[in-house]
Amino acid sequence: MPIPDITTKFNIFSKQQTMKILLTGVTGYIAQRLLPVLLQNGHQVVCCVRDKNRFDINRYNSDNVSVIEVDFLKKESLEEIPNDIDIAYYLIHSMSTPIGDFERMERMCAINFKKRIQKTNAKQVVYLSGISNDIVLSKHLSSRKKVEEILSESTFALTTLRAGIIMGSGSASFEIIRDLVEKLPIMIAPNLLETKCQPIAIRNVVEILSSVIGMTETYNKSYDIGGPDILSYKEMLLRFAKKRGIKRRIIIIAPMKVPKISAYWLYYITATSFALAKNLVSSMTVEVICKPNNLISLLGINLIDYDTSIKLAFDKIEQNQVLSSWKDAQTSDILKKGISQYVEVPINGCFKDIRKMQNANSKVILDRIWCIGGETGWYWANWLWELRGFIDQLFGGVGMRRGRKSKTEISPGDALDFWRVLLADKAEKRLLLYAEMKLPGEAWLEFKIDDNNVLTQTATFRPLGIAGRIYWYSVLPFHGYIFKGMIRNIVKQ
Repeated sequence: MPIPDITTKFNIFSKQQTMKILLTGVTGYIAQRLLPVLLQNGHQVVCCVRDKNRFDINRYNSDNVSVIEVDFLKKESLEEIPNDIDIAYYLIHSMSTPIGDFERMERMCAINFKKRIQKTNAKQVVYLSGISNDIVLSKHLSSRKKVEEILSESTFALTTLRAGIIMGSGSASFEIIRDLVEKLPIMIAPNLLETKCQPIAIRNVVEILSSVIGMTETYNKSYDIGGPDILSYKEMLLRFAKKRGIKRRIIIIAPMKVPKISAYWLYYITATSFALAKNLVSSMTVEVICKPNNLISLLGINLIDYDTSIKLAFDKIEQNQVLSSWKDAQTSDILKKGISQYVEVPINGCFKDIRKMQNANSKVILDRIWCIGGETGWYWANWLWELRGFIDQLFGGVGMRRGRKSKTEISPGDALDFWRVLLADKAEKRLLLYAEMKLPGEAWLEFKIDDNNVLTQTATFRPLGIAGRIYWYSVLPFHGYIFKGMIRNIVKQ
């Protein structure tokens, strides 16, 4: 099947009347793919974020994009939304939250969003939901359906797009399948892998999202969207392996459905958090197959098949052009509180490991720092970093599995192995990371080059009680070895 020219397709729909659009979930996987297309089509986009520090508006180089700080769980913050919007996208989901009741959170967000949007000029809201045609639904799909019901009882027109498995570079489904295929030569898996689904390429999802705005034919209607293939999860794994030239012919399906064991299976093998793994496993028991509709023919879209979606995803990975990753969008305490709360590294009551080294070429050193982690590694004793990640995972932490989205570029809010990027400023020659591993305290890792070409590498740990102090002194010998070797190798010509 020929690969459709997605740029041409988007240019066709750019003939739509330009509008002022409210885009929610901007730091999430889908919205980061959708935003450049909306701007390319000439629309004015108002981006809703919980934390402005996580959104780099300069990367878009457009006068048509603006950003406002909104938390949909806090009604007063919604007053930031302008009244003169024409369209709104609702792309807010809480499935990966590690704390609280995500169903309750999603209901509250939907109610607050609906009440505020009804007071604006918005004529249409586009909501991306999940396919929910079975009688018995998982908590995740049931919550999505409830949100649709809330939004549909409003004065604006609602267009609901229900997607199943989304395949693309950086998507949760793609990365989980990739982890399973590449890490396990033989898979002994629960029989939920026999469940059927209808995967859809991220390119098609973005095409559809960007095309339905302003189309009165889609007002107050719901559409299931999926690709041309209906596959079991087992078939998806085997076809992924074949496409990558990896022999993975034996998959033994265990004759039982044990959701918790299956969730741990996903958690320990893939880069997903346990909270997300648990909800994914629950959803994998439900068939997600589209009910027939006329949306694709109405929009004139060519659907991308499963094998081609894999090829396109790896093309982006190999070209280092992954625009967004589900790992960066995972909800955690630090992202809920805001990055700005952590940028000022504390001094009092902290332990520090400070190392300095003169360098001859700051640009080269800065580029090395910007490539740290992921496939590049940590420049010294990578096996110890991996061991620390394994121990973290045993205690329910993120471990070292997340890697990084791009090999050379990083932005505030990005996941970087078991760190979170707080500040990445090449002009200031400063990179600041915050630890998301399980710790009896808090940890920062900072790299900064001064005007005299001196690189300062600072590890800061703020202990929590006696346990934190015991932890610091117990790992002190390892820190001395790791941090000394790391700065030496970063600067080494």
